[in-house]
Amino acid sequence: MGLFSSNTSKEQTVNKIRPTVVKTQNVAKELMETAKRNNVHASSLDFDILEVKTYTRVNTEKMESDWEEIGASELHELDDATAILNKNFQIKQVYEIEIYTKNENDIFKNFHAAVGANATKCKVYLSVKEGSEVPAVPKFEDEFLRYINKSKIRAGILVGMFDEMVFDVISRASALAKVGGVIKYEKNQTILIAEAYEPTPTINDAFLKHFEKEGAATGEHEKVDYSKRGFIHSVLEGDTLLEYIKPRKGKAGRNCRGEYMEPTEPLVKYAPDFSVDETIEVIDNVENILYRAKRSGYISLEAGKYQIKSDMDVGEISFKTTGSVLTGLGSDVSLSVKENDSQKDAIGAGMEVQVSEIDIKGNVGPNSKVYANRATVEGQTHKTSHITANDLTINIHKGFASGDNIKITRLEHGVAEGKKVEITQAMGGTIRAKDIEIGQCTSYVKATASRLIEIKKLQGSENIFTIDPLLQKEKNEDFGEKKHEIHELQTSVDEIKKEIDKYKKMIKDNTDSFNEIKKRLMHFKQNGIKMPAAFVAKYKQHLKAQEYLDGIINEYKVKNDKLTLLNAKTTSLQENIFDARIINRDKWMGHNELIFKLIEPPIEVSYKPYEGSMDKIFALVQLDDGMFEIRAVKE
Repeated sequence: MGLFSSNTSKEQTVNKIRPTVVKTQNVAKELMETAKRNNVHASSLDFDILEVKTYTRVNTEKMESDWEEIGASELHELDDATAILNKNFQIKQVYEIEIYTKNENDIFKNFHAAVGANATKCKVYLSVKEGSEVPAVPKFEDEFLRYINKSKIRAGILVGMFDEMVFDVISRASALAKVGGVIKYEKNQTILIAEAYEPTPTINDAFLKHFEKEGAATGEHEKVDYSKRGFIHSVLEGDTLLEYIKPRKGKAGRNCRGEYMEPTEPLVKYAPDFSVDETIEVIDNVENILYRAKRSGYISLEAGKYQIKSDMDVGEISFKTTGSVLTGLGSDVSLSVKENDSQKDAIGAGMEVQVSEIDIKGNVGPNSKVYANRATVEGQTHKTSHITANDLTINIHKGFASGDNIKITRLEHGVAEGKKVEITQAMGGTIRAKDIEIGQCTSYVKATASRLIEIKKLQGSENIFTIDPLLQKEKNEDFGEKKHEIHELQTSVDEIKKEIDKYKKMIKDNTDSFNEIKKRLMHFKQNGIKMPAAFVAKYKQHLKAQEYLDGIINEYKVKNDKLTLLNAKTTSLQENIFDARIINRDKWMGHNELIFKLIEPPIEVSYKPYEGSMDKIFALVQLDDGMFEIRAVKE
């Protein structure tokens, strides 16, 4: 049967269908079929809701019951979770609608919106596009509710259920429309129009190794550093090492289509099949089992048992075997690396080691880095290696070493920086420390100390021994900051002093006139005479000047005291150089140079002991004319 008529104009031909009334559970499907039968596009069709009937039943495996219709007033009572979340409860809606061709004068023709939902369809939203508008019309709230319900039905969403918030949405929209005569949406909006019972997802069991952190890339384009893949995993007391997440079946839900959502059974794959010793605490919670470190060290798995150890022996640390070892200085891990072959490196090229203590029985390779609280190297260090330790002992040193206390058997053009450095034999190299002691010094050694350099036996030349009170980096930086601060304070103090002198003179010159004004004002006040405004203004002006003077005098005192303190600290640092000593217990030979660096003025004083000289101890002294000189002194 042809259910459409044709109207033709010069510009276009519009096919209209004859209004058709149908009953259906699937409105979207009915619209498509009607459009197909009438050879029109589904988007050209619209519909009105004539009636909504809701049916429910409770079915069990043993018995199937009949559908029973419930009234509109009973719909919201179904929102009770006890009924809705009964797996045997079923609900459906049947819609009687009238389908017709869209009316071009529809008030919602410029209202561009769509109904969307989350993945479970337990939350339904009306997404309104920017630029949408709806004019205010009589019975606006009824029209808007009709629009929302039609949109929900098209999407297969139940109407009259789970939608208590809709009335507030419509009320707010109506208020806005009435104020401006039209409601306009200046930007995209997402409005909640239905919310049912979200299911709680099922959680499958899982096993997490929290200690596995090193070497992992954190960004999409970051490269994994395989040299730090974590052969040894450090842990600190209290760290969570392992976590077993227990399986938990989720809770059922029901979505806005009325569909019951049965949670799946959890998968169990990772039930713990290991044990732990007394170094690891096991905390059994409702949702998980936590395994925490009871002491610091590294985690070890042997014969299915996890434990925390502090001592470890390895043959070598290299890219092929262990990778870098980064347990941290506070981990209490002691590492012994035993590679006795002099042709191989105990610490391989490019490796990085961070442990509490390390004993290296062999060599330290190129571009390697070792950080520890205590370290020993029985072999030799490569010239591109770097070792840092509070207490550091090295046999043959060619690379860079730093620490508090450093002992080196033979320095071969390496660098050593510390608080106290002791070297048995120095064959070229650079030494920087507070105190330096060299047993046998050959040639091309540059030793810089802030307090003491002592050579037991001198067997070479071209050595430079320097005393520098600002040797330590932090002292140098601190002095630089203090120098800048002293300059700023001195400038400020000088300016304030000029201001004080200026105001003192001004107040002194006006004291007599001020006292006269004060006397007259007292007279006026005692006799009830109105005080002249000019007198009062001059009186207040004098008081303000005195207050300002008191304020800048106080500021001057504070800044001048700080300036005095900073200058005292600088002077103290400068005076330390006069207590410093360069000592050679042997006779002088060849060409060697002694240097003392002053802070203020920033100059260097140099002295070259002549060959064969038996002078032992050298210090910086200030002469009567204010000049400085390096002289031999008594012990």
